[in-house]
Amino acid sequence: MELRDEAAADRPEGCAEDQNGGRARRIEKRIRKKIKDHEAYGFSRREVLLLTVFFDLAQEYWGSEDFYALCVCLPKVFFGLECNLYLLEDEETLSLARCSLGTSEKLKSWGGAVPVEPTISGDRYVVPLRGNREISELLPFDPPQGVIGCIEIYPGKDLDERRKLFFEKFANRVGYQLHIRIIRDNNIEHINFIRNLVQDIGHNVIVPNMYFKLYFNRLKGRIEGLKALAEDMHRDESLVDAPPPYARRRATVEYLYETMASQFQEIFSHYEQTSLFLETLLRRRHFEEGRYVLEKRVCNLRKQVVEPQVQRFRPRLEEIGVQIDPASSGILDTRIYLMADVGLISQVYANFFSNAVKYTEPGLLEDGRQGKFVTYGCEVLKGHFKGGLDGVRLSVFSTGPHLKGEDRANLFRPGFRASNVRNQHGTGHGLFFVRQVVELHGGEVGYEPRPGGNEFYIILPIKAGPEQDRGPEERRA
Repeated sequence: MELRDEAAADRPEGCAEDQNGGRARRIEKRIRKKIKDHEAYGFSRREVLLLTVFFDLAQEYWGSEDFYALCVCLPKVFFGLECNLYLLEDEETLSLARCSLGTSEKLKSWGGAVPVEPTISGDRYVVPLRGNREISELLPFDPPQGVIGCIEIYPGKDLDERRKLFFEKFANRVGYQLHIRIIRDNNIEHINFIRNLVQDIGHNVIVPNMYFKLYFNRLKGRIEGLKALAEDMHRDESLVDAPPPYARRRATVEYLYETMASQFQEIFSHYEQTSLFLETLLRRRHFEEGRYVLEKRVCNLRKQVVEPQVQRFRPRLEEIGVQIDPASSGILDTRIYLMADVGLISQVYANFFSNAVKYTEPGLLEDGRQGKFVTYGCEVLKGHFKGGLDGVRLSVFSTGPHLKGEDRANLFRPGFRASNVRNQHGTGHGLFFVRQVVELHGGEVGYEPRPGGNEFYIILPIKAGPEQDRGPEERRA
């Protein structure tokens, strides 16, 4: 067979090579190499037919037990040879999965070490099964030298070298198909677990959490009662000249009301944000569809996203000596409405502030001030997106050394942590989460070095409908 390079001749007129041209040439080269390899194997027509039947029926029999039976029946039907199929249960144990003679009480598990090379053992030819090395990390165990099982052909001591090579190639194909099925079965088990877990979360976490709001409302009523008592004590003219002990009691009541009201508001605000994130991140549809599913609604960007997160992180930043600089923050007074998943976008914004808590260091601002500062900005970008759609740019700036050039390109990739992380705990997932959510909204993420520090930003399309499309609460905002 002549294996000339016909790629250029076969290319349709006017079809220029694109960026995938190199990939296509590499694949073509590999195909031609495989043709030569198979010609050199010299397999008989019946051997080639066995491989063809195996591939056809492997697509038909997706159940594990049927597939095991297929693997041991083919050598018997085509060549009159018996076959046992062993599978690796853990790093050391091979157990019999199927025997061409039917069930056998004598063959329960493999005796000895896991075979890693084809070998003759008595009257049996043993060939290890290996899976796809590219996805070996998806297996529930670490296979020794990539071996996930073996086939045992017998009688095998009289097999010639060509027939041994054939069964090695057959074992390769069995191993790849077996590997896929192991991963599939594990994924099915995993999915079923997640489905049950989602129901448990809804029943045991989300629903009970909703009752806390009732308790907070009751507590707020008690605090308001304390306020009413303090006001009554002020209004009672008969007690204007009351003795000092009464005055002290009145002052105590007022103090209790003020401190309890302040602490209640702080705790309730924390509860609202925690509930928002909890119910958003544990949303049932995320698990059912295997991706983040947006539930968009019109929101007041400043009131529902920016201000709650600023107030949430303010105490933590002040505790470590970081100043939130309102003079440089530039949050617009204009109300900005957009269609967004409030919970997920709030979590995005919170990620920027969380990183500011971890990584803010002293720096020199453009106006000459030194220290640890955080600022947050908001800017409308006219016609930023395709079709002339306006965008809104949300940014968080923190002082400190600029990120290194090699870090900047990888910031929003999964698992990446920049070289400035020091001993701070983290997984490298936060900024990747930011990118996922923002891109689902049709937006952009980015980083820019600024004088004195680093700025992270997102740009979201402003897609809010007309005023009448907003809910009454939003129209009042």
